[in-house]
Amino acid sequence: MKQTKKARLEAAGWRVSDAAAFLGLSDEDRRFVELKLALASGVRQLRERRGLTQAALAKQLRSSQSRVAKMEAADTSVSLDLMMRSLLSIGATPRDIAKLIRKAEAA
Repeated sequence: MKQTKKARLEAAGWRVSDAAAFLGLSDEDRRFVELKLALASGVRQLRERRGLTQAALAKQLRSSQSRVAKMEAADTSVSLDLMMRSLLSIGATPRDIAKLIRKAEAA
């Protein structure tokens, strides 16, 4: 948000913050959410680059297409373990995964 808009909203009596503050997340919780979002985005990007459908990835993981869709949406029911196994199954290298983690840290 632009500083001018933020200042204008605050001057009008509005409180401006981010989603983490609104939800009352601790710093660790916020970092965990950012990590999960970065990994979910990585699963989708790598799957698409490899030309796989969600159904094809699901078959490879012995899971379901709807589970892959939830994974790519960073659904709370999806574990980091499944995301990591998916990334490795698609062909992600440790370097690729490290880049995703750095992306989460930057956010």
